[in-house]
Amino acid sequence: MKRFVESEDRRQGVLLPEYLEDYVAEDNPVRVIDVFVDELDLAGWGLRA
Repeated sequence: MKRFVESEDRRQGVLLPEYLEDYVAEDNPVRVIDVFVDELDLAGWGLRA
C-alpha cells in the first residue's frame, strides 16, 4: 500500500478547454438557438427533457 498519493504535474498543459462553453464566443449566433431550444415545451409535446 502506498503512503502518498501521487498528483498530476502542475506545469502540465491541457490540450482542450475544460468546458464546452469555452469554445463558444459570447456573440456567437448559436447562443440564440440555445435559448430558443431551452424555451421549448418538450414535456407538452410528450418528450422527456
